[in-house]
Amino acid sequence: MSLPAPGPDRTAVVTGASSGIGAEIARELARRGHQVTLVARTVSKLQDLAAEITAAGGRADVIGADLSDRAARAQLLDRLTDLGLVPDILVNNAGLSTLGPVSRADPAAEMNMIEVDVVAVADLCTRFLPGMVDRGRGAVLNVASTAAFQPLPGQAGYGAGKAFVLSYTQSLAGELRGTGVTATTLCPGPVDTGFGEAAGFSKADAEEALPAVMWVGAAEVARAAVDGMAKGRLVVIPGRVNRLAAAVSQVTPRSLLLPVLARSHPGLRE
Repeated sequence: MSLPAPGPDRTAVVTGASSGIGAEIARELARRGHQVTLVARTVSKLQDLAAEITAAGGRADVIGADLSDRAARAQLLDRLTDLGLVPDILVNNAGLSTLGPVSRADPAAEMNMIEVDVVAVADLCTRFLPGMVDRGRGAVLNVASTAAFQPLPGQAGYGAGKAFVLSYTQSLAGELRGTGVTATTLCPGPVDTGFGEAAGFSKADAEEALPAVMWVGAAEVARAAVDGMAKGRLVVIPGRVNRLAAAVSQVTPRSLLLPVLARSHPGLRE
């Protein structure tokens, strides 16, 4: 297996590319010769990244879009076509989380999270995969989390959403066998990207809840992700400790695991 070869009209679409893992995946793909299309709400940050990639000799196009907006998602493929670009690689990286118990949650915020973390992934895969299959080449990377392997009290909707992404992408991989198109799930553990702060808990709280050996840098996560796509892997979990923790969490009885997870989660502290 390998990634589709770069070409003058071919692009790798990366959602949530304005910062963190998404930006690093875009940089990594560009370093390997792929043109990239950067998608997010914050166009100014995308333009800065596009300028950086262009200065290094690559090509990066920018599309501003709110992926919680179904109409905006529906227009994305046509906007690429208008730029003369064929999407051979799709990276569904955009995501967010809420924090705290569901009993105190804001319904609108919960539904917005599910729209971006779950519905947008299925929506864009459904729109982009037909063309990839018709061309006989393509790669999809859907970004989940090690939270996909266990319940996550304190971030119940986020954990369940990532479990959906993992199961959905593995099912896609089964459907795509023999088509020339691959589907890979990236399941990072804790990464210092500002994601936690946006969800509502401090870096100090996150570091207290998750041991230092579990933290992996965003650039390292991106390299592992692109390597995994290139090899056609089903699941990529950066970091040996995170791979071990994911395996252990899957076999630990929930009656034992849940109290430990609830006790240690910053979102459930009074």
